[in-house]
Amino acid sequence: MSARNIAFLLAFLASLIYGVSFTIAKDVMPLYIKPFGFIFIRVLGATALFWIAGMFVKKEKIVVNDFLRIFLASIFGIALNMLAFFKGLSMTSPINASVIMVTSPIIVLSFATVFLNEKATKKKIVGIFIGMAGAALLILYGQTFHLGDSEVLGNFLVMVNATSYALYLILIKNLSKKYHPLTFAKWLYLFGFIMVIPFGLQDFKEVNWSNIPQNALFSIAFIIVFTTFLTYLFNLLAIRKLKPTTLSIFIYLQPVIASTYALIVGSDTLNFIKIMATILIFIGVFLVTRKPKEKTV
Repeated sequence: MSARNIAFLLAFLASLIYGVSFTIAKDVMPLYIKPFGFIFIRVLGATALFWIAGMFVKKEKIVVNDFLRIFLASIFGIALNMLAFFKGLSMTSPINASVIMVTSPIIVLSFATVFLNEKATKKKIVGIFIGMAGAALLILYGQTFHLGDSEVLGNFLVMVNATSYALYLILIKNLSKKYHPLTFAKWLYLFGFIMVIPFGLQDFKEVNWSNIPQNALFSIAFIIVFTTFLTYLFNLLAIRKLKPTTLSIFIYLQPVIASTYALIVGSDTLNFIKIMATILIFIGVFLVTRKPKEKTV
């Protein structure tokens, strides 16, 4: 298997984990742990795992100037990204948040064109919009998109989340090639954890661990190990071989995976609309991820 295909596999696995995590996280929040307290636990656990794992790779010295870029990446990829999403989700509906999030690949493409000189080809643009149409159709089918005044701030924060994640992908593109992913990630998460302490420490202190059942503890462990540690590691490995726009298009697979998981556990049913939406998503992903043909002279 080529390095590029391995990168696609890692990006798919990250989306697979994200897709089932929404259901798993519901076992914990907000019944046992408040959102910001959960972020505190999530980032603390992942930071510890990255530093432990980092002990088993060759020690690398980070260039002083790169610490600033890693710090900025931790703001947009961890602190602002997670805090804005969880706070925004608490103020708006999951449907609103999901629809806003599907704009992420468009934002990534815009930033990549400006900052990385990535070419916005017609095929890539068409693929993004076809995938977005499929994702929006899958999310909105049978639902109502609310635009009440009380939800405006929540919608804005979810958009901040989507934008910050796009900036994160742009910032890490070159750094991910320069350093080993574990070396990069351990500093990324250390900076991120320091920034979430003021927001999540109090909620963390209020957690009554003796009151949390075993299945919820398992969910917490899953979110730390799989949804945070492994997905960030997979994406860091994938972006070494893929363009930020290509990696971001995999976000469209998340509603497909979430729906498939719901079908497996019997909480959802299959119909024509969902099948068509899924087909559109896969067409969009195919167009964006397809490698351009080399020109022959």
